[in-house]
Order: sequence, then C-alpha cells, then structure tokens
Amino acid sequence: MNVFERYAPFIQDYIYRSGWQSLRAVQNAAGDAIFGTEENVLLTASTASGKTEAAFFPILTLLDEDPSRTVGVLYIAPLKALINDQFERLNELCEEQGITVTRWHGDAAQSKKRKLLRKPSGILQITPESLESLMINKHMEIPSLFHDLRFIVIDEIHSLLRADRGLQTFCLMERLCRVAGCNPRRIGLSATIGNPELAGEFLSAGSGRKTIIPAFDGGREVWRLSMEHFYNTAPQADEGKPVPAGTPPMEPPSDTAPVSADPGVGYIFEHTRGRKCLVFTNSREECESVCQLLRQYCEARREPERFLIHHGNLSSSYRESAEEEMKDDESLMSVCATATLELGIDIGRLERAFQIDAPFTVSGFLQRMGRTGRRGDPSEMWFVMREDHQEARAMLPDSIPWYLLQGISLVQLYAEERFVEPPRLDRLPYSLLYHQTMSTLASHGEMTPGELASRVLTLSCFHRISQEDYRILLRHLIEIDHVNRTENGGLIVGLAGERIVNNYKFLAVFQENIEYTVRAGSEQLGTIVKPPPVGDKIAIAGRVWVVEEVDHKRREVFCSLVKGNIPAYFGDVAGDIHTHILERMRRVLEEDVQYPYLMPHAVCRLADAREVYRKSGMPQRPLVHLGGKMWALFPWLGTYAFLALERLLKIRCGQRLGLKGLQSRRPYYIQFTMQVGEEEFFSIVREEAEQDFDALELVYPKEIPVFEKYDEYVPEELVRKGFAYGVLDIDGMRACVLGW
Repeated sequence: MNVFERYAPFIQDYIYRSGWQSLRAVQNAAGDAIFGTEENVLLTASTASGKTEAAFFPILTLLDEDPSRTVGVLYIAPLKALINDQFERLNELCEEQGITVTRWHGDAAQSKKRKLLRKPSGILQITPESLESLMINKHMEIPSLFHDLRFIVIDEIHSLLRADRGLQTFCLMERLCRVAGCNPRRIGLSATIGNPELAGEFLSAGSGRKTIIPAFDGGREVWRLSMEHFYNTAPQADEGKPVPAGTPPMEPPSDTAPVSADPGVGYIFEHTRGRKCLVFTNSREECESVCQLLRQYCEARREPERFLIHHGNLSSSYRESAEEEMKDDESLMSVCATATLELGIDIGRLERAFQIDAPFTVSGFLQRMGRTGRRGDPSEMWFVMREDHQEARAMLPDSIPWYLLQGISLVQLYAEERFVEPPRLDRLPYSLLYHQTMSTLASHGEMTPGELASRVLTLSCFHRISQEDYRILLRHLIEIDHVNRTENGGLIVGLAGERIVNNYKFLAVFQENIEYTVRAGSEQLGTIVKPPPVGDKIAIAGRVWVVEEVDHKRREVFCSLVKGNIPAYFGDVAGDIHTHILERMRRVLEEDVQYPYLMPHAVCRLADAREVYRKSGMPQRPLVHLGGKMWALFPWLGTYAFLALERLLKIRCGQRLGLKGLQSRRPYYIQFTMQVGEEEFFSIVREEAEQDFDALELVYPKEIPVFEKYDEYVPEELVRKGFAYGVLDIDGMRACVLGW
C-alpha cells in the first residue's frame, strides 16, 4: 500500500507544509495495519519517532471519509501535561478540516466540555481519572457521547501495564463500550515495551479483537552515555590510583561549583551551564534537595538563577512554567524533575539529561533518556551515582555500590537483550474490585447482586477472582455500610460509601497521602504531607519557607520565604525492581568488562567493588559470614521474590535456624544472626522451599498487608489472599533457593 496516497488530502497538505521529505518506517507500518485490517494495533517505536502522527494520520483519514455521529476517537493519556502537549499538535492538524479536539481533565475549560456534551464529535482527550468521573457523573450521556466511537488511542501504554491504574483504565474502556453499545479498535502507543506479545494480549483483553504489532526497521539507535560515581566527601574512588587504560577522560569543567559543593551536584552544576538540561531524581524529596543546592550554587557564584523544578506535588502554575520554559528553544534553563517529565511531552531541543542514582526500571531509564535526542540529535544521558564513604566498622554489604551496579545493569540489559519489564497480568486486584463495584453502583443506581456481578466480575482484569470471593466482598461492604440492601433486595451505595464515592479523590486508584496545600501570600506553591508546627521550615518549589500558620481543618499551610537548606517529605514511594536486573547486577561484579560509558571515578569504584566481591567468597555462595553469628545473604532477586524469601526465612525457617535480628535492604541483601552453620542453613532453607506449602502461610497470623489504596475497605481474608497469591513471587523465590 502507498500509505501517503491513502491519506486524506488535508493530511497530505499538512505533511507538505511541515516540509517532510518522506514518511518514517513507523508511519508506513501503522498505515498498513490501520487501513488494511479491523484489528487493534500496538505501535512500539523509540521516543520522537512520530508514533502519534503514525496513528492519527490513518485514523483521521478514516474519520474524514466516514464521519462519526458521536465522538470518533477517545485518546487516553496518563498525564494532563501530555494531553495539553498533544492537544496543540492535534488541533493544528484538525482545525482546517473542522474536526474538533476537546480536552477533558481537571484544568480544562468547562465551556468546552459543555459544548462537547451538546454536540459530540471529533477527538476527546482524557486521563483515566477524568474518564472515571465521566462514567459516574455523566452516565446517562455515555451513549450519546460514544455510541459511534471508532478508536480508543492509549498513549504511553507501558506506564499502565504494571499497576492498578492501568487495570482501571481497561475496566473503564470495557464499561464504556458496554454502556454505549460501541466496539472501537484500540491503538496502543509506547517507546518502551519489553514483551510486545504480552502487551498486545493486555491491549486486546475484553475487546473481541486481536492485536497487530507492526514490524519495521526503526533505524539504528545512537546514544551518548556517561556514568560517574561520587563519594559525598573527598577523596574520590580514583584518587591516588592509576586509571585503567581505555577509560574516557573526564570532560573539563565548564565553570567551577563552590568549593564546599556536594561533589555530585557540583558536577551537574558545572555541566549544565549554557545548556538546556533535565536533572532526573527518583523521589520528590531528592528533587527538592538537589534544586535547593543548585540554586544556592548560582547564588554563591553571583550567577542568574538557571534551575527550575517539576514534580507531582507542585501547583499546576509551577509545573506549567517549567514546561513552557523547556519548550522555548532559546532558553538555557534546566529543570530538576521526577517521573512527571518522563513521559512523552515534547520539551524541545533538550541537550542532555542527568540521572541521579539509578532508576528502578529499564523502562524508566529509556523514557528519561528519550526526553533528549529529539529533532535529529542522539539521545544523551549522564548518570551521577552518589554514596557516603563507608565507616571503618561498616559491614560488607555497605561496601557494595548498589546504585552504580543497578545503573550499569539497566544499560546492559537493554543494549544486550532489548529487555524491558513485562506487564504484570497475574495479580488479584481486590482493591480495584472494590473501586469498580462502588463506581458501577454510583453510576447505575440500584442493581441486584446478580446484575452487579455480571457488570463487574466479567471485566477482563478480574478473570482470577471467583464468584465466592465477590460474595465475600459484597457481604463485607453491606456490613460496613458502603453498600445498602433495598426493600426489593437490590443494592445501592450506602451512607458510608457515599462519603468515599463523592470525594474527588475516589476517581484515582493510586495511593495518595493526606496533603496540605502550601501558600505564600496569594501564591499556591503545591502540597505537602505531615506539615510541621508553626516556626519550623519546609522545602517546596526548590526553596525553603518558614511556616507561619497551619489550618488543619482546611488543610492549608501559610508560609514565607527564607534562606537555608532542609530536606523535604512528600510520603513514601516504593520501587519495584525486576529479578532480571538483580541477576545482571551480579554478573557486573563477576565479569571483567570495562564498560565504555564509565568515567574515571566510576571505573575505580567498580574495580574496588569487584575486588570486595571476589575476596568475600560471594561468587561461590550467596551467604557470607560477617563474623560471630552474623551473616549476610545476597539472593539477587527482584522485589516481590525477595519479599517472599524474607518471609520464608522468618516464618518457615526462623525457629530451625535460630534466626534473630533479621534486617533487609530490599532487594539487595538480608542481614541476620543464626545458631546454625552455613551447610545447615542451605539444607534447612532448601527443605522448606521444596515443601508444597500454601502461599498464605507466608502471611503473619494477624497481618493485614495493605498494599493498594482501597485495601482498607476489603475483607481481611481477601487482602491476605491478594497479597499472598498476587504480590509474593513464590515461584521466583523457590527457583532461586533450589538453584543454590
């Protein structure tokens, strides 16, 4: 098929106006799949490869040839910022042809939403949470809005493959299609899919269609990559040592950070001057800390401030200011950010990304590096690994540079195997089951238990949940007044349930802390958790503020700007690391390879770690004697298999081993004292792992392992069951132990 000739004339005109000489491989492949079949399509191609146009050019052509009588395309994206960015691009493409593009999220204009409800047409862009709101609050409008819906486009689909938010999105798609009586094709877009076949299954679930994954030559990826290591105080790892041959020379500083600088942050300060860069951190706390330091260095050197900040707890005005600055090709400001700038917002000609420590996933690494290298330049990322010097009395596990190993492992796994984390499809999402039950009742009104079960339990993501489990949940919800029985035997939302459902926070299924809005005069800075008392200081928006008043009733904190440097706190964030990453980390210690992207400090720090690894006996056995009765276990397991091993040791082996004082730094190592020797340890642990025990035996007798947002409203027996069978990776743990 000549895809260009198949496009509608207004699409061809747009391509001419844009000065394109030819279509990219992904656009030809997508055109063949969308024009030539009636199936779902999963497009996987690198960042900035033109996936959005690849999907929308044929979709808009088909809509132009046969206009939809309602909304024709539902575009779902994980971030409002991504919707805003794509809105500008799609609007430019659709405006002349009279195809309307409507944004529907918390910050979008109500007048545009009302206009769409009066005359549904074109493209609707929405987040999962706003779609949930639409299903509850505009339930009667769903058929008139969507009965002729042709396509659902899911952008950045990889971000929805491993958590409840993704399952919620697919539940909503299925529910919408049932209520509206439509059967749209699904188009998934992503730059980082590890197992396309599994992701294709996920995309198709409940749609009655297969998924086509077009194959095409995406061209050769070119990266500029460096990884440097810093101790937070002198000396550095290579001081007084010869640097191994082949190590790249360190780029000379373009300016000098203050003498007392944190060396890693000083390195970033030096290498962002005169460039537009992103500085990624793994937490909002670290993002605030790094931005404070970088701004202080500007002040110490009497330079204009050149650092902005972007994370989920900042007010939309702060975030949007940073996004606009990034889009300005003339700007030389840099932005300290978390995962909020990881997804596909076009932030212009970005020269370089920095990553402080290692992300948790290969997917995260690829997304962050993909922010750079747009408009023809190679992607460029500089890793900056930081750690404290070990005390002389420190135990062996503290002498291993875990983040350095993790960073190398992420890079090598993708370079060698194109490995990216697969979707998690085998969970028991009881928290989401509660949420979708309450949402369905809130939107439909009174239903019999059978009707409710037929609408909720048949959603594809609940395929592992039995009717008996659902009965247990419904009985419990009646007991706690979240659901009431009517005189006719029907079910409706109860009084306690209404308080949950009517709160706007019900729309989201991801965990949220209780947050306080922070204000300085008329300016809204963002939100924090656990506000300190009046007179104490807080860190937000890259600056330090003194608290003047805390209104607990309205959850507001009033403050004023001061100088200083303090840590921020926005709530706990856990990392989920795949077993394959840990296994590759072990190989990094075992192989005698010089990775070309390691800089001088990192080369020497890795050499030190390999020496420690060899001398400790770790290559032979995962259990290392630390002295006396103290031992360290290095299982090289991902987060959920590691968690299962911890529990096997404590619950099933603890007494036989005489185990005490077990401490773990998940998922790297476990330290403990025990009464038995090495051989007996392996014998006992292997014997217990081989037994055919129930996974529920690895849950403590009175433990209620609340993991997800709505677990507190789920019966205790189901929470325990969901954790045991849906979270703990018993098979991964067992395979590891039996391989010792």
